[in-house]
Amino acid sequence: MAALPARSADNADPASGGLWGEEEEETGESGKTELERRLEKILSSMKGVGEVEVLLMTEEESTAFSGSEKTEVTGVLIVAEGADDPVTAADIVDAVMALFQIEAHRIRVMKMI
Repeated sequence: MAALPARSADNADPASGGLWGEEEEETGESGKTELERRLEKILSSMKGVGEVEVLLMTEEESTAFSGSEKTEVTGVLIVAEGADDPVTAADIVDAVMALFQIEAHRIRVMKMI
């Protein structure tokens, strides 16, 4: 199963170079967003997690009254060295649930090889 950005190519911002909104604009190496890098830093500082890679799926919502756009995290894939420990994996899921206010079934934690 492949996950694709929720925005259509018709709504893509050519200035940002992709289908992500301004808040999720790719910056730096390997096309990671600032939010992904911040989450990786936080998770890797947790006990037992180790090295981490994060992929966030987002969706943009436009508000009719203000005309602004809000980026919502709709799914998270985390690959971590310490994910083979069930307690560590549960701690990762709990942290992401609290941070993004999303349900556990939208978060996957996998063991890094």
